[in-house]
Formats: sequence, structure tokens, C-alpha cells
Amino acid sequence: MRVPAGRREMWNPAVGREAWVRRSTSPVWRGAAAVTTGALPALSFPEPGLWWLAYGALVPWMLLVRTAPTGGRAILDGWLGGLGFILAVHHWLMPSLHVFIVVLAGLLGLLWAPWGWLVRLMLGGRPSPRRTAAALVVVPSGWLMIETVRSLEGLGGPWGLLGASQWEVAPALRLASVGGVWLVSLLVVAVNTGLTALLVVATARTVVAVGLVACAVGVSCAWVWAPRTERTGQTRVAVVQPGVFAGPDGVDRRFDRSEELTRSLAGRDLDLVVWGESSVGDDLGARPDLAARIAVLSRQVGAEVLVNVDASGTDGAGRTGIFKSAVLVGPNGLTGDRYDKMRLVPFGEYVPARSALGWATSVGKAAGEDRRRGTRQVVMVLPGEGRGGPRVGPLICFESAFPDMSRQLVRDGAQLLVAQSSTSTFQHSWAPEQHASLAALRAAETGRPMVHATLTGVSAVYGPRGERTGARLGTASSAGAVYELPLTRGTTAYVKYGDWPLYGALAVLAALCAAEGARSLRRPASAPPAPPVHTTRA
Repeated sequence: MRVPAGRREMWNPAVGREAWVRRSTSPVWRGAAAVTTGALPALSFPEPGLWWLAYGALVPWMLLVRTAPTGGRAILDGWLGGLGFILAVHHWLMPSLHVFIVVLAGLLGLLWAPWGWLVRLMLGGRPSPRRTAAALVVVPSGWLMIETVRSLEGLGGPWGLLGASQWEVAPALRLASVGGVWLVSLLVVAVNTGLTALLVVATARTVVAVGLVACAVGVSCAWVWAPRTERTGQTRVAVVQPGVFAGPDGVDRRFDRSEELTRSLAGRDLDLVVWGESSVGDDLGARPDLAARIAVLSRQVGAEVLVNVDASGTDGAGRTGIFKSAVLVGPNGLTGDRYDKMRLVPFGEYVPARSALGWATSVGKAAGEDRRRGTRQVVMVLPGEGRGGPRVGPLICFESAFPDMSRQLVRDGAQLLVAQSSTSTFQHSWAPEQHASLAALRAAETGRPMVHATLTGVSAVYGPRGERTGARLGTASSAGAVYELPLTRGTTAYVKYGDWPLYGALAVLAALCAAEGARSLRRPASAPPAPPVHTTRA
């Protein structure tokens, strides 16, 4: 019996089962699968916190993309997976942005379209051991370029970087001290690429095994030999978290509660008291009564109070508008130390291209008026001998996600990093846990302790290696807590050398483009494609 002509390819061993699966899969199924598999890595972030899942979460997506019948389909699978990833990692924004979050996810998801093509190029079909070895470097480099681009402030900033899922893994934090969160992302994607290759490239298992061992050796070398900072002393810092206060008088009641909690810290031998973001609703220059009340608190606890003002006012350069500012208040009132937030939350604190996108305010909770930006970072010096006490580098909310800002503060001499935040809008979502976890990475990257103080939780404090110090304050807490933190000196490799993994990834992709270009030039233009081989089976 002969197989009908229209069914021959089904039985053709040369075509194989993989090709048959490609041809029998509907575009709708592929699209849904791409969105779903792209969303899987979100489970490795807090609150689920399945950090170990990150090392295999990309495998289903990559397996799907590599089987794309054409480069165009791989690009589409990459885009849809990116859309799923952005929606899953930022799903807590839906109550604020509503349908607009889907539009944003669709636009940002386009960044993964070239990555889909890259995965198919390196792992599609039956790649040789040489190409498989190259994939272990090229595919993670492509992912890192995506993270670099989407980390721009106007595109949402570096929230949900894959390496950030490893915030509580000590070896990963050690690696972050060498190359920042970027190097951790490279490691995670390299492991995913290796696992994918192990599943589909039987002839390259030795190459993959060597690559995975090389990753393990690299982490071990970082653990043993990477520079460590040296402890020089200690400081005692208190965090005041008043909790949720809604209603028209919520700002005043929140201030009263913060005042009460701060007063309860008297006699605790403190160096600094930190309030959360937007803890003061009026410009202290225009409200000397509020400044005087905070000064009284400073005298009572024997330490400066770092508050955060979210109000219309005037900065040191004479500009007027709404500023978010970290303001230091001492026993004699305002000390003159002030930092105005430089990087604002897109749509939350300003609307990019408001003339074109202003309609977003009608479908969500986008900012009705743009905040003003600060012009420079500031290191505040706490009192000491000759006013030479601990030097504090303030960050405000969203800014704790940017590795370059904390690195610059340490280069400017900061000994303690402080982030003032408020996630009350997203109180019952994954956002508070995710935000607090970023401080661990910033501490490990810089070798400096970091305080993450919020209005409504989660507040947490981390030592200079990214280790959690003391008990955190959850979203149900209204309390003040004291933390004893080591002060350090010295420089981590990341502070010294900066974002070198990004430049390395860019060099890898440039080399790939050069190699592919040279290969296309060597390929005979007149050579006709080989005809398909069909066999029959009785």
C-alpha cells in the first residue's frame, strides 16, 4: 500500500516529527502559548518568590520560539511572549492604568521581537555544537540588551529585571557586587539557554555541560575572590511606618501618627530617623509650624529626622511646582539638606508627551499635573565630630530600581543608602514585596547598607552584602523599628567598573552581526535551494 501523495511528508523521517508539529499547530494556539510561557518568569519574583524557577522559566518559551516555521513567526512569538512577561510582572498596575496597561505591554513587548528571531537563529533546527556554544553567550546577551533599553526611565525603568528575582540568594548577590544585577540576569538566561539546548540538541550535551560548569565556576570565583568592603563602625537607624490613612484628612492624621511613633523612639541612641515617601503634605519652607514640630521630635530622639515632602513649592534654584523631596530636619529646624527626586514614575508622576498621551488621565489614575525634577544627586552628612558623621545617600521610591543612582551616591561618598517609598496605591498586590527586594540588590552592588522606608509597608533594611537585617515591617504594620547597621569602606567591583556586562553583551551581539554578515557574503548568490526530499513508506 502506498501513502497518498498529500500525506507523504507526514511519514518522511527526513522532515521529522518537529516539522510535522510545526505544520499542525494553529497560529492561535502558538500565540496563546507564547503569551503564557512569556509570563512564567513573573512567578520567580515576590510575592510568589519562587526564585529557583527563574533558572528554567524561560525554557518553555524558548522551546516554542525555536520551532517557529519562519523568522517572522519567531519575531511574533518573541513579541507575544514579551507582552505576557510585561503584563505578568506589572499586573498590579491594572487598577491604575486599566486598559492602557495592555497598550503599554504591547509596545514594550516589541523589545522581545528581535530576541525571538535570535533564539530561532541560534537554537532552531539541529544546531551544531559550535553554534550551541555560541548560543550560551549570544542569547543571554540579547536578553540583556532588552533589559537595558526598557530600563530607560521613560519606558518604565528597570523594574522586573530577571536578575532581580535572585535578591535573596547569597551567591547571586555576591555576583551582583561584581557586575550588578545585569551580571545576574546574564547568568539566569545562560542557564535557561543551556537547559533548552540539553532538551533538543543531543549532539551538543558535552558543550552545554561545559558551559553550565563554567557558570558555576564563575560564581564560585566571584564568591571567593571578588573585592569585599571593610567594616569601619556602625550606625543606628529608625524607620517610621505610620500605615494607611485614607480620607480628606488622611495626610494630617498620617503626620500625627508618624509624630507619635517617632516620639516613642526617644532614648534609643539613634543616628537617624527615616519617614516614608510623601510623609509631609506641605512645603516645610511655607509651613514653619510643621518644621518646628519635626525639630522638637529631633531633639526628643537625639537624631536628625529625614522626612519626605510631596507638595507645591520652590526649590533651591527658584523653580516652582510640585516636588518630591527628601528633607533633613535637625534639632534646630531645617538643616538645608534637601534632595529633589530626579527620576519620576511615568504616568504616575508625569505623563510622557502629555500633548499626545494626555488622554491616559481619563482611563486611569495617571498624573493630572507633572512633578518637577531635581537636577542633581545629594549626599547628606549627619552630625558628628565636626559634622563628620555618617554620610547618607537618599533615593525616592522608583529610584531604588536604578543601579546607576546608588552606585553614583557611593562614588560621591555615601556610607548609608536610604530609599523613601510609598506603595499604598498597590497595598494588596505584589508591588510592596517587589519594591522592598530591590534594596537588597542595591546594597550588594555597592557594599553599603540600605534602608527601604515606606509609609504603609513593606519596609526593610539590608546589610552591605544584601543580607536582611532585623525584622521587616509588613503592609499591616503601623510601627517604628530600630536597626543597627555596619558602616563600611572600600569599593566593590561594580562600583569601580560600572555596567561592564552591558558593554560585553553589546560586543557579543556586534560580533554575531559581523559573523552573520560575512557568512551571507560568502554564500553563493546563484546557488538554487536544494529540493525537498520525499520518501514513501509502504
